[in-house]
Amino acid sequence: MQNKNALSKILGYSFNDSTLLETAITHRSADSQNNERLEFLGDSVLSLVISTELFSRFPACNEGVLSRMRSSLVKGETLSELAKDINLGEYIRLGSGELKSGGYRRASILADAYEAVIGAIYLDGGIAQAEKFILSQFKVRLDKIDPEEISKDPKTRLQEYLQARGLPLPVYDVISITGKSHDQTFTVEGRVDIVSKIVKAKGKSRRYAEQQVAQQILELLDNDS
Repeated sequence: MQNKNALSKILGYSFNDSTLLETAITHRSADSQNNERLEFLGDSVLSLVISTELFSRFPACNEGVLSRMRSSLVKGETLSELAKDINLGEYIRLGSGELKSGGYRRASILADAYEAVIGAIYLDGGIAQAEKFILSQFKVRLDKIDPEEISKDPKTRLQEYLQARGLPLPVYDVISITGKSHDQTFTVEGRVDIVSKIVKAKGKSRRYAEQQVAQQILELLDNDS
């Protein structure tokens, strides 16, 4: 594990209590005094700061749109990407098993440690310092977010994405329906020409399952871009 002082410099925050940062980057596989509690706290602080910023930026948006925008920003995939941007994995303390299996690259471990760092900054410096860190980290994503785009359901967004590029529309197939007539579960399979992977999802209605498939395809396309 690299030097904590180097990590503090990357974070742009100097800890008064360095043990908080030590705990934030300690995975449960390494020590009983680990980052799980700080992760819990950081998750709440992150949600509060992003919610407040969205509330301020988009006064015309209703609760549903604000919630969808927040969810798109604070999801685990985004947090692991931000963690990679600051090379957080290089500083995480892992047990020998996790270390050998490449745990420092695992998205869930990176996202959890990232939230724990937020929790540590909050405890050490208060909400103002946590807000400063979060908003600097999320600036590009906050500047790019489009409430009109977020308001559209995943199937509509996927269709528009493909049409704008002159590509064939997605194909959705129901591959199974299980359960009694009043409590059925639909499994839907979806394909698009520019994604080699066939995506599957389940839902209590065909429409919901198709929406989940479309969302997964959009995320695959986003990762490839």
